[in-house]
Order: sequence, then C-alpha cells, then structure tokens
Amino acid sequence: MQITLNLPENLDSTATLNQKDWLREIAIALFQQELVTLGTASQIAGMHQMEFQQLIGSRDICIHYDIEDFEEDLQNLRNRGWL
Repeated sequence: MQITLNLPENLDSTATLNQKDWLREIAIALFQQELVTLGTASQIAGMHQMEFQQLIGSRDICIHYDIEDFEEDLQNLRNRGWL
C-alpha cells in the first residue's frame, strides 16, 4: 500500500525532518500506540528490526513483549531443541 502525505508548505522552511525522518516518526507513533507490530514499524521506518529496536529503546519506548510472548518464545526454542 502506498500513502501520500501532504504537509503544510511552511514545514519546508522550518523543519529539519526529511522524508526518512517523517517515516521513522510515523512508524514510532504507530508502534507506540500498538497499531502495528515491531516488524511492520521497522519496515515503515525503512530500518532493520534491530536498528528500530535500538531507536525506540533510546527513546525509552518499551517493546510490546509480555509474559505470553516470552512463554511462546520459550516453547518455540524447546520445539527446536535449543533448550
């Protein structure tokens, strides 16, 4: 899906954000509101998932990882013989 975002003209002369910066901020906002997953947010931001995790971590934004996610990860590791 492609979305076109029309921003006010005065942002060109006052803002220091470029297109990549805007996409990153949109991805962070969507992720923080739990509207998209970590993987989807990193794709929107055009970043590797680990880079995106570092970015949100630097802003003290927690990844949405609860005990159920942890238990599921443990079970997946057990199923693969890694634990």
